[in-house]
Amino acid sequence: MAVSSVLGYPRIGADREWKKALEAFWSGKLGESEFQLQLQEIRLNHLRKQQEKDIDLIPVNDFSYYDHILDTAAMFGIIPERFAFEGGVVPLSVYYGVARGTKDAAASEMTKWFNTNYHYIVPELAGVTPSITENKPLTAYREAKEKLGIEGKPVIVGPLTFLKLSKGYSASETDAWLSRLLPLYVQILQELAEEGVQWVQIDEPILVTKLSDADIERLKIIYTTFAASVPTLNIMLQTYFESVEHYSDVVSLPVKGIGLDFVHGLSGNLQLIKELGFPADKVLGAGVIDGRGIWKASLREKLGLLEELTELVTAKNLIVQSSCSLLHVPVTTERETKLTSELKNALAYADEKLDELVLITKAIASGSEGIIEELEKCDRDLQALQQSEERNRSSIQQAVASLSNQQPERSRPFAERYAAQQSKWELPLFPTTTIGSFPQSAEVRKARQLWRKGEWNNEQYAAFIREQIDIWIKLQEEIGLDVLVHGEFERTDMVEFFGEKLAGFAFTQNGWVQSYGSRCVKPPVIFGDVAFTGEMTVEETKYAQSRTNRPVKGMLTGPITIMNWSFVRDDIPREQIAYQLAYALRQEVEALESAGIGMIQVDEPAVREGLPLKEEEQAGYLAWAVKAFRIATCTVRETTQIHTHMCYCEFHDMIDSIEAMDADVISIETSRSHGELIHSFELNTYKLGIGLGVYDIHSPRVPSVEEMTSMIERALRVLDPKLFWINPDCGLKTRGLEETAASLRNMVEATKIARSKHAALI
Repeated sequence: MAVSSVLGYPRIGADREWKKALEAFWSGKLGESEFQLQLQEIRLNHLRKQQEKDIDLIPVNDFSYYDHILDTAAMFGIIPERFAFEGGVVPLSVYYGVARGTKDAAASEMTKWFNTNYHYIVPELAGVTPSITENKPLTAYREAKEKLGIEGKPVIVGPLTFLKLSKGYSASETDAWLSRLLPLYVQILQELAEEGVQWVQIDEPILVTKLSDADIERLKIIYTTFAASVPTLNIMLQTYFESVEHYSDVVSLPVKGIGLDFVHGLSGNLQLIKELGFPADKVLGAGVIDGRGIWKASLREKLGLLEELTELVTAKNLIVQSSCSLLHVPVTTERETKLTSELKNALAYADEKLDELVLITKAIASGSEGIIEELEKCDRDLQALQQSEERNRSSIQQAVASLSNQQPERSRPFAERYAAQQSKWELPLFPTTTIGSFPQSAEVRKARQLWRKGEWNNEQYAAFIREQIDIWIKLQEEIGLDVLVHGEFERTDMVEFFGEKLAGFAFTQNGWVQSYGSRCVKPPVIFGDVAFTGEMTVEETKYAQSRTNRPVKGMLTGPITIMNWSFVRDDIPREQIAYQLAYALRQEVEALESAGIGMIQVDEPAVREGLPLKEEEQAGYLAWAVKAFRIATCTVRETTQIHTHMCYCEFHDMIDSIEAMDADVISIETSRSHGELIHSFELNTYKLGIGLGVYDIHSPRVPSVEEMTSMIERALRVLDPKLFWINPDCGLKTRGLEETAASLRNMVEATKIARSKHAALI
């Protein structure tokens, strides 16, 4: 008989109580004992909910105090030397220091979790001797059993994935590191087996990416060792986010179960099972409910898929589960009281996905006749949205179809634009700027709340925003920045702000998901055809420009980032959604230029995030991502300078595509991984304007002039000084006023030193 399971549950809580507890603890408003108690209660509530909904195999150890990869590193004592960790259980001060930085030590690098918008802390292996500090899965298992009577399924990040996502070791050291880690994993598993644990979920999402033959041999060593060391333990080797590579090798491993993604890896995984079969002695973890999307599943389609699978794998060897952890979706639709019924009825957050899992699992056992009513309601709900006016804007569909058949290009090549822009702006060597946003103080948030509640009218709110712009224009001039920004005080979020002003979007009340640490975002929902309805940023940008003689950048979020940081409709290709967004943004770019704004930044920090995990699909994605950016920006005059901003993620393998975007200036988030990016430019020439982030905005520490001078000098070894800009890593919205001003002053001072040193080269 099939059973239901889930790969992980959201940490943040329906009211973001997890986030609030973390931030209260960090600010000193909550003591450690009370903090621990609050997090325990949040954790137990999540388990109770799954228990009450009749999930058969409930995950434990999926909860985290910050990040599950950081948890794994801490469990093995893998703490960078600069934090002076002396062994034993990792204290919270050290744990959070690694994630956020301290006064004396920089935070570890943070990067994307595969192709999602979740960020993990990159383990640093250099100089570390690993050892078990605590058996976290065992502690989680005991808690669930003792407190709630739950026979939990401990979740552990697998050794191969952990190693492949870590840094601080060379390829030649991989086997040595595996030999250090493997006994520690064995001890963890043996202690779980001795405790009576039945199933352990070992996550190896790295198996959906391209691996070397050497890595496959390491995989075999890992799981052969586990089988010999803990023969009674049922291991579910779990993959997700795509179809598995090296299928024959993976299903031949001596484990009890193999978990496959039948949502994002549906065609590949299904075809592999059909062609190569599935071992009769193994359980298939069938990830049929989407752990990343918010749309209600078509229950008829899911049942049809499961019925097809039971012809290949017997029902008793089937676990019906989510495609990945539900970490990537909000908690419950129950709080969404303001959405239209047409839209709300088509949504499924984490709790609703639990219901879907239980429902289709029971249907596999007893037949679909018992859920006819649920099937018919599901059909009606999905059909109502599909037939809505919002999904059938013919004028937009026709315009985008025409644009998609063209090749958008600027009127002049970069060299000619550069000369024209230098003549117009007369910028100094190494121009300084920021990425866009400035600190959103409690006063700013309160003002926005008063306006949203209707206690302030539009005029009062606009006056307040102008006051904030005045303050920060004056401060930027005082600090000595060359190119200014208005500060984005009117914006809650760089995606939500634009979505609220475009047709085709909807906004939830409680659709929060974790991005990194306590940083939670509430992605807009792109549910219909996207359309421009009026100017979005012109008023504030034009006002800011009127307050200074220095150039002020217009600030927009690019089409790919808006798409990748939203929950998007799943009835048309993502490429078409990107072109709809680009067409709308083009109209805003043209409006800014018409208003006299001569520098316009169209941020694309999430381009890499949408890159397919399969290499054979990446070129196609990058081609239409570049095209979408160019659709949005190609119609401006040669003297109008187009900027963009990106977050660093293995820049070297997409440098050609980034250059093809043809932005006049790109700024890149690099401070946590500066050396790696410099190495990329040693191997690749970049011919357009570029600014590498010279300090980390994710940490509250104020970097010294010397630190930033060093970063500038390293960059200038491989980049053209005439094209080099100096800027922070990212927007400054989450930082405090004093630390922001101090950091920017140091940045300007470092720039002056660099100008003095390199002036003779120009």
